[in-house]
Amino acid sequence: MNPLSGAVAATAAPVSLAPTAPSAQVAAGQSYTVASGTTVATSRDAYTVEYTAPVVKKAAPVVTTDTTETDTATATDSSASATPAVTAAPAAAAATPGSAQAIGAELVAARGWGTDQYNCLVSLWNKESGWNVYAANPSGAYGIPQALPGSKMSSVGADWQTNPATQITWGLNYIQGRYGNPCGAWAHSVANNWY
Repeated sequence: MNPLSGAVAATAAPVSLAPTAPSAQVAAGQSYTVASGTTVATSRDAYTVEYTAPVVKKAAPVVTTDTTETDTATATDSSASATPAVTAAPAAAAATPGSAQAIGAELVAARGWGTDQYNCLVSLWNKESGWNVYAANPSGAYGIPQALPGSKMSSVGADWQTNPATQITWGLNYIQGRYGNPCGAWAHSVANNWY
């Protein structure tokens, strides 16, 4: 079209892209919906439009500390000290029987820890690996507890690369030895982004 001719250009049907569900073409308007983190491309005439939906991340649970003073007065010492208390992790959903989380619930209970500790463990390992027995990190961390290096878990069993019970047992041993319990590990993870 000659820009000096006075003619007015008209556009073709608009393309509407909205990030929500897996891509699917809808009739007339060439509308697409795109799942978080995926890409869709469409061409019309000599033009191509490519759209990548932004990745939507879940917000991390918020852990607050209560620094109320605890009275530790004795007959010879009348001073008080502040003792921080970490709020518990969000309640975990019911685990599917036979799943890694169900194995974790059994192993947590076998150590005499309560539901609060299990909830902290679920939050911790959701953050670390999503409870994926094959989760691998470029740093060398591996498995549900993200052991670094992953081969450390061989101290519990030769099947450490594939067995959730072996990985969870190793992870609970590590947590108990280093943090005392899963809520201690979860509090450290929230504060430092690692445990």
